[in-house]
Amino acid sequence: MNRLVIRGARLLGTESADLLVEDGVITEVGSVSTPSGAEVLDADGLVALPGLVDLHVHLREPGREDAETIATGSAAAAAGGFTAVFAMANTSPVTDTAEAAERVLDLGRACGLTEVVPVGAVTKGLEGAELAELGLMARSRAQVRVFSDDGHCVHDARIMRRALEYIKPFGGVISQHAQDPRLAGREACCHEGEVSGRLGLPGWPGIAEESIVARDVMLARHTGSRVHVAHVSTAGTVEVIRWAKAQGIDVTAEVTPHHLALTTDLLLGYDPVYKVNPPLRPAEDVEALRAALADGTIDAVATDHAPHARHDKEHAFVDAAFGMLGLETALSVVSDVMVRPGLLDWADVARVMSSAPARIGGLAHQGRELAVGSPAHLTLVDPDREVTVDATASRSRSRNNPWHGRTLRGAVLATVHRGRVTHDVRNGAGTRRELTTATTSGADL
Repeated sequence: MNRLVIRGARLLGTESADLLVEDGVITEVGSVSTPSGAEVLDADGLVALPGLVDLHVHLREPGREDAETIATGSAAAAAGGFTAVFAMANTSPVTDTAEAAERVLDLGRACGLTEVVPVGAVTKGLEGAELAELGLMARSRAQVRVFSDDGHCVHDARIMRRALEYIKPFGGVISQHAQDPRLAGREACCHEGEVSGRLGLPGWPGIAEESIVARDVMLARHTGSRVHVAHVSTAGTVEVIRWAKAQGIDVTAEVTPHHLALTTDLLLGYDPVYKVNPPLRPAEDVEALRAALADGTIDAVATDHAPHARHDKEHAFVDAAFGMLGLETALSVVSDVMVRPGLLDWADVARVMSSAPARIGGLAHQGRELAVGSPAHLTLVDPDREVTVDATASRSRSRNNPWHGRTLRGAVLATVHRGRVTHDVRNGAGTRRELTTATTSGADL
């Protein structure tokens, strides 16, 4: 039997307790005597959270292993405290068949650092014209429940309606990249406003997002199905979602760490690391997003981790690829901009980064309470530790990290996935924990 004792952790940032994990399940919480041969994590003063769950990552495999692989992305996820990640379908080939979804599932299981959950495409080839094999993907070994054409909007209302109707019987959800291509085309790369005009960059107006979200919540009401809004970026979208929830419409939403913290003014230097879709928005949108996450209008934080090889990102701004890294820094950003100013407490962080995304994605074994009988997916956080981000030290294969050189407060020190330590910084400078092994029966370390 594999045993792990986590010693002295503050559960959700409150009272301290020990946890005994046996064969991947929490079997005791409180004052635990250490069984012989058990590993021991000294978590004195650390905050224990359920393992983090990310609804939105790009792992690039198959097809763009020069930017990321499932192995390197899983390592980055574990370092960021994630025990489950949803891998978007815009790979090459696209994850639009049962076989493709099962391949992603198998690669993730072979790696074993985090649970890799395939997201199925809504339409074949992400082309927006014909529904993909939604039912076959749902019935496959991958048991796909989240579907998205992320990177592309399902802009045809008829296709979106059909997709919502199709996934309803098996409890699926459509995650929409809300971008009306007639209002914000492929060339749009900067929030439409003063900055875009000054820089001469093609504008991406907020209404291009808001109009699609308004349409989709009405389609969700009409079909009685579920829609999830990916990477919410504007105050207007928040208003639509808040209204829809008040009407009882089954809509959920996510926000990225970068949209909670970074503003469009960063584009003034034309640095392509800040080119992302949807674009960074003005400060008033950032404030609205923080408030919406705090009051529950926005359900979850998701990274939209989007690694890119240097030859795709290091171009003139208009020619560079969209996207930025996020897995390793997400918890620190949320801690810094939401917990530190008092907008969220650690129980709220567990809700928006673990239990809510697990519920939305249909992962009943993730995001569980830290209690006897729960699967042992945990994240240990030092809430006071300041970290200066170094892009060159990333576990990701790519380096397009917008947080490079920034100092953030709050750091993941350890991740436990299925009762096994998958990330551990005990050898890092200034670490506050050690991993030991008990050698005497019943010894308390």
